[in-house]
Amino acid sequence: QVPLVESGGGSVQAGGSLRLSCAASGRTVTQYAMGWFRQAPTQDREHVASISWSGGTTNYADSVKGRFTISRDNAKNTVYLQMNNLKPEDTAVYYCAATSYGSSWSFSAREYDYWGQGTQVTVSS
Repeated sequence: QVPLVESGGGSVQAGGSLRLSCAASGRTVTQYAMGWFRQAPTQDREHVASISWSGGTTNYADSVKGRFTISRDNAKNTVYLQMNNLKPEDTAVYYCAATSYGSSWSFSAREYDYWGQGTQVTVSS
């Protein structure tokens, strides 16, 4: 098991920013590719961003390109998602996930082994 704990969610107005953090405890994730997903009510869980184990490769959903940035600090065993220029359609529960066999090109939730509990992001217009 790889316990993942997200933090940093909250409520902001459109155009605002939030930074989500995902900390792994008890086990290092430095060799895992990591991803952020989100799920809005009645919607499927969708890929937002993913990053290679080294941080050298990142990928983003088209809907967040240019606004969101994924990064990681392996010394702190933590992955971040900086979200700028937030829009009401970004409202969702955001989850971080780790994949032991995938890569930053893993866009399907099925490719991820470990998940956090999620953190709510609400963007008002």
